[in-house]
Amino acid sequence: MTHLSAPDLPRQGALAGLDPGRSKCGLVRTDRERQQLLDSLVIPPEQAWDRLEGWLRQGDVAAVILGNGTGSALWHQRLQPLVPVLLVEERGSTLAARERFWQLHPARGWRRLLPHGLRQPPRDWDDVVAQLLLERLLGHPLALARETR
Repeated sequence: MTHLSAPDLPRQGALAGLDPGRSKCGLVRTDRERQQLLDSLVIPPEQAWDRLEGWLRQGDVAAVILGNGTGSALWHQRLQPLVPVLLVEERGSTLAARERFWQLHPARGWRRLLPHGLRQPPRDWDDVVAQLLLERLLGHPLALARETR
């Protein structure tokens, strides 16, 4: 398996971030300037593949940042002929993404009363894991576009 490093990534164009899983994947896509997220999804693996394939066909993604967790080898093998893929370490990203979730979506109602360590997001946050992987690579937070899905 060939691995790209950050300097090997295309310097321009949108990036997709993928946190692969067996039953669901976190999938995000930046704008061309890599400053904000245009899409943010938690979807089954085959839907994630269909979405990525559509973005690639339309020229909407220059490279994919892939977390090296569950199922990443199959994703890497499948994507590598189509687009530059950077495999990145995702150890500890789930806990860090939980904290990032609350930064992006501040707690409301009774959840505000819970200590941060006890707060569980009210939905799956695999998309935030994918976002965090991109943010770590880029070295800056990504803003959420108003129409982020």
